[in-house]
Amino acid sequence: MSTVLVVDDQPLIRTGFRLVLNAVDDVQVVGEADNGARAVEEARRHRPDVVLMDVRMPVMDGVEATRRIIAQRIPTRVLILTTFDLDDYAFAALHAGASGFLLKDVPPDELVAAIRSVAAGDAVVSPRITRELLNRYAGQLPTSPVTGPDPMGELTAREREVLMEMASGLSNGEIAEKLYLSEATVKTHVTRILAKLHLRDRVQAVIFVYEHGLRPPEAS
Repeated sequence: MSTVLVVDDQPLIRTGFRLVLNAVDDVQVVGEADNGARAVEEARRHRPDVVLMDVRMPVMDGVEATRRIIAQRIPTRVLILTTFDLDDYAFAALHAGASGFLLKDVPPDELVAAIRSVAAGDAVVSPRITRELLNRYAGQLPTSPVTGPDPMGELTAREREVLMEMASGLSNGEIAEKLYLSEATVKTHVTRILAKLHLRDRVQAVIFVYEHGLRPPEAS
């Protein structure tokens, strides 16, 4: 059973999500909040598996709420709800620790699948959206390698290859095809990369690469 906290300042939207999610056997809505400050409180109280987080709200926006929920170090992941594919707030929330984002008009089956995926520890940002995000924001990130110890020092040569392909927006299947590996092997490499770099998911891995001035193949 995946538990969910629904956060949105519009009662009708919260009700709609609750109705959809409570109709699914393995998903349970455990609470609601109408602003970011309440979301932080309710997340601490219920410790849900997933928070469905709106970004534009009174009192405290979803970006700051996401940052504070992640800082609590509770086993809760945040899934951002946005109106546009490339919302500035959505990217800021990913940077703050969110595990992905969805459009508010997402079909019910995709919403449920995304919640299951995030609850299981995966990120919900498609390769297409990853590429678009990187294209849009690459200019705001470092343009030269950061000085100091090698940030990828603990990775093997193959893990470095996989990480750079992740950062260029490739899915596990695409990485497998490009590097002549099985998809299961790529998944194993991704798991080890995240563990070694102390990252939550592949969204953080993409941000890690760009923040350290490491340009993946498609962006060099």
